Amino acid sequence: MVEIKTDTSIEAMRVAGRVVADALAAARQAAAVGVSLRELDRAARTVLDEAGAGSPFLGYRPEWAPVPFPAVLCVSINDAVVHGIPGDHRLRDGDLVSVDCGAVLDGWVGDAAVSFTVGRAKPEDVRLIDTAEEALAAGIAAAVVGNRIGDIAHAVGRVCRAAGYGIPEGLGGHGVGRSMHEDPGVPNEGRPGRGMPLRHGMVLAIEPMVIAGGRDDTYTARDGWTVRTADGSRAAHAEHTVAVTDDGPRILTAS
Repeated sequence: MVEIKTDTSIEAMRVAGRVVADALAAARQAAAVGVSLRELDRAARTVLDEAGAGSPFLGYRPEWAPVPFPAVLCVSINDAVVHGIPGDHRLRDGDLVSVDCGAVLDGWVGDAAVSFTVGRAKPEDVRLIDTAEEALAAGIAAAVVGNRIGDIAHAVGRVCRAAGYGIPEGLGGHGVGRSMHEDPGVPNEGRPGRGMPLRHGMVLAIEPMVIAGGRDDTYTARDGWTVRTADGSRAAHAEHTVAVTDDGPRILTAS
């Protein structure tokens, strides 16, 4: 069932969203050659703690997961698409880093992700990240009253395919509210004019993911969480929590 949020609820989600934006900014600022992924998680955790916010990631265990997620960030490096566990691995020059973060404040959830490079950026990585951000912007622009979920999916997928990139199968966006994952699902590729109509008060996490090699297939690593590209090529991920309103889409996880 899709929960339609009131304007008051959207304002409360905006507060949680700012905490997410601040946590992502802190993780990005901490990222440098030689820094461990655990240190990025620690930087984000400090932001959540200072805001009095909880993490929807920490301890999260869906049915398919072998263990609860042990951190407040997902940190995915190079060929990892999503759900990377931040451990003792230290960043290297040229790494492509995707960081996904959530926050729970006063019962409302925000969820967002950003990709960036550490050290000397490779032009092909910059293009990959730029495409993920462009696809996110296209998806957000399509999140208007009167459109449908398929219009968002089509907008995202069109940008990714035009750039020659793959789109990971079975991964996409979702509703957000009192829980991190709510209905409806928001695919990263689809046919326009199809799916659930968008209404004022729907809140969606729109999150394009792109694979540089052009293939769509992935696999789950031995840790049971990290999703990696099947061909070993690099991936990028961008995400915002967005409210559909009569005045147009409103990004709730911006700084």
